[in-house]
Amino acid sequence: MTGWTSDQMAARAAADLEDGAFVNLGIGLPERVADFVPSDREVILHSENGILGMGPRPEAGHEDFDLINAGKKCVSLNRGGAFFHHADSFAMIRGRHIDVCVLGAYEVACNGDLANWSTGQGGTPGVGGAMDLANGARSVWVLTMHTTREGRPKLMREISLPATGRAAVQRIYTNLAVLRPAGKSFELIELAPGCDWDTLCAHTGAPVVAQARPAHR
Repeated sequence: MTGWTSDQMAARAAADLEDGAFVNLGIGLPERVADFVPSDREVILHSENGILGMGPRPEAGHEDFDLINAGKKCVSLNRGGAFFHHADSFAMIRGRHIDVCVLGAYEVACNGDLANWSTGQGGTPGVGGAMDLANGARSVWVLTMHTTREGRPKLMREISLPATGRAAVQRIYTNLAVLRPAGKSFELIELAPGCDWDTLCAHTGAPVVAQARPAHR
């Protein structure tokens, strides 16, 4: 399959962030969004371990190993950034002060259900802040590969893994497309370069429909 690389996926999601938005980035692929925030916008990045105002990944050799995100990766801090107790951080999330949360996923259903914390195979340390974010952020976006390593669709009619949030997801960014859950199907917003309609549908475990266009007046 062709389409976007991981960095291109992150850049595509970052391009949709609005100026002045408070944004939480989940562990894994979503962390890359920090490297691609448009330079003409102020986007305030939040991490649930108690950081507000994160910047992109530091250059090699300039890491501060006391400054890490929730995924235990070194980050930078923009001017005006702040540190605080994680209880205050979760109060921001539960108080709906986060405009957008970008999360990874194992599965997403076409009604917006999200499974991203357990594969059901054991060995999972815990849900962490995923349930709080899926239910506390004003808008939840998913950044994930379109299929598993084995080629199984991640975008499904129904999730089969333990749920993180129900009807939580508003938008999905994959290596093949940008879509949104539309109830009984996924609505296509944008196809990735090199990906055609048939390829997208063949690798999606639920119907895909074209984005509705307003009628001409």
